Amino acid sequence: MPNCVFLISLAIEQEPTADRADNYGIRPLPNLETRFVAADTLRGLGGLQRELVSLDTAALQRRLNENRERHFHATIRADKLRCRRADARLRGQLADSLRSAGLAADHADRVAQWDPYDQNAAADWFDPGYMFGVREGFDVVMGNPPYVQLQRDGGRLANLYQDAGFATFARTGDIYQLFYEKGGQLLKPGSGLLAYITSNSWLKAEYGKATRRWFAENHTPLKLLEMGKDVFANVIVDASILLARQGRSDAVGAAVDTDKLTDKTFPPAPELWGELRPEGEKPWLALSGLEQSVMDKMAAVGTPLKDWDLSINMGVKTGYNPAFIIDTATKEMLVAADPKSAEIIKPVLRGRDIHRYQADWAGKWLIDTHNGYGDVPAVNIDDYPAVKAHLDGFWQPLEKRQDKGRTPYNLRNCAYYQDFSKEKLFWMDMGGNARFAYCDEPMFSNNAAYFIVGDSLKYLCAILNSSLITWWMGHTSRTTGMGLTIWHKVYVEAIPIPQISVAEQAPLVALVERILAAKAADRRADTGELERQLDGLVYGLYGLTGEEAGVVGG
Repeated sequence: MPNCVFLISLAIEQEPTADRADNYGIRPLPNLETRFVAADTLRGLGGLQRELVSLDTAALQRRLNENRERHFHATIRADKLRCRRADARLRGQLADSLRSAGLAADHADRVAQWDPYDQNAAADWFDPGYMFGVREGFDVVMGNPPYVQLQRDGGRLANLYQDAGFATFARTGDIYQLFYEKGGQLLKPGSGLLAYITSNSWLKAEYGKATRRWFAENHTPLKLLEMGKDVFANVIVDASILLARQGRSDAVGAAVDTDKLTDKTFPPAPELWGELRPEGEKPWLALSGLEQSVMDKMAAVGTPLKDWDLSINMGVKTGYNPAFIIDTATKEMLVAADPKSAEIIKPVLRGRDIHRYQADWAGKWLIDTHNGYGDVPAVNIDDYPAVKAHLDGFWQPLEKRQDKGRTPYNLRNCAYYQDFSKEKLFWMDMGGNARFAYCDEPMFSNNAAYFIVGDSLKYLCAILNSSLITWWMGHTSRTTGMGLTIWHKVYVEAIPIPQISVAEQAPLVALVERILAAKAADRRADTGELERQLDGLVYGLYGLTGEEAGVVGG
């Protein structure tokens, strides 16, 4: 349980009198002990909550609430102590009543043992009706929930809350998503307001789909303020503030990204806010009207890449790259020791080797001890003694790794193994700009890269390397703590790309071929002018105006 400190400043404007007996007309501050509760707000009392609202216990709870209200206003220590003793007695009677109703003693004692006056105690449950007498919902729920991945520490939190009934639960997600749902549940119907500051990852991440859908179906997001980085001294996240009202409506909210504003005055001026249009599972964006127009045109003209007839996959995940990815010197040594080794040593790209339009192979090789594919059986390491001796030097990590095949020497199953020999587009899994490299020869990649196999790859190379797609990904994908855009498959396959005929693709393909030829002759060749021409053609495909292209940056 984290330590919490509340710093409270109460400004009291009262007119003093000359009546000493009445404390000169100055009313003392109320007693706040019972107004601050330390509890696990994500966990209720289960069936016990039904017992707490039964007729048999209602009178005792009413007396408890009345007693705590007297304590709140008590000004004499003797009165405070009298209220506390009465509270303990009433809680004991409540526990007896719950046990008489057939509730297990340990469950009944969970209520009786919670002492609202003990500021060093915390409850492992939360019930606003019992703890605060609030049964119709709160007018305002606000806070800064913790940011802890549910998978952390072997999935301890995921295991704790996976069966707690949260609609927004995603094992790969973060605990603050559950706090969003709980906060929404605590609001007064139709009017309650929720205001949280959290990491903004859930707005775009795959694991945030359930949370976005839940908000869209149950509440009305009013304002979204993207704060960017450096909001918290010790947390490297992009933070955002969401203000939402309980209950669904068709109202369009407002959004602004402070990173785009030259004037950092808070709150931003009304004319700087764009539209916030939460659409279920889609990413939530802080866009100006012009930016939203670009997004709308892209969605109208393009077809998401996942709906094309393509194969999109990740590179080889070895489970232990130091053993399976080797340099040329090691490769030559293994082949010299046993020429047969060359059969299972293949060229491989790392993410850092992939650049715009063309990869720069760094002389790295994959020891391809595959686990079999199609009618091809798994590699038997005993047929390659030199390679086996090399891998034996890494035996302990090879044996422990999760990503392995039928033996620790084998790579895990790969259903798309043969695609590495086909024409393809590689791209790195994170980076500031699009980096899609065309490749028409056999080449593997490690799991820091993805690749596409199918038709129209040079056309796709033109679109995906454009400034427009870099801009689109910057708004729809997540970023790392260092500000790099994450180019994972789930984000890339959502990119809307116009499906046009081969004849219509020809002007873009011709420019791509000129860029590829220039880079083949000199990998450092300046192809900036050709790329700007491609940007212009891409803007035209989506029907962007000059002003809209200017927003993108072209």
